[in-house]
Amino acid sequence: MEGVGSEGASAGAPLNQWRHDVWKRFQYYLDKSSPHAVYRWVGTAVLASLYALRCYYVQGFYVVSYGLGIYLLNLLIGFLSPLVDPELEPSNGSLLPTKDSDEFKPFIRRLPEFKFWSLFQFEKVMLILIYLALIN
Repeated sequence: MEGVGSEGASAGAPLNQWRHDVWKRFQYYLDKSSPHAVYRWVGTAVLASLYALRCYYVQGFYVVSYGLGIYLLNLLIGFLSPLVDPELEPSNGSLLPTKDSDEFKPFIRRLPEFKFWSLFQFEKVMLILIYLALIN
């Protein structure tokens, strides 16, 4: 009985190692792309246009596209929303500083631009949808 469990664990070890190596390589390139916002968004626009062209060519994927639109709208709302909602935060007076001694609170996004773009948010969804659109 013990031999069966240990064989299963050792058989999964190369797969886990491969997944870890792929993840590290992916994270390396993701970190290298962080300062290049323009190129990231150009790539995203190219992927989105490929998906749109595929949907137009096939004349389908309306439900999937609708779901993508809702997902992207949710991300956009998170990107445009402040981290701390000023209406929920108790304040005694005006929200903007009126004196030099008042504290200035800059606008901090709930969802930063890099996370909004990152493959776990937007690009991963676009790649999955392009794959689904290609397998008809």
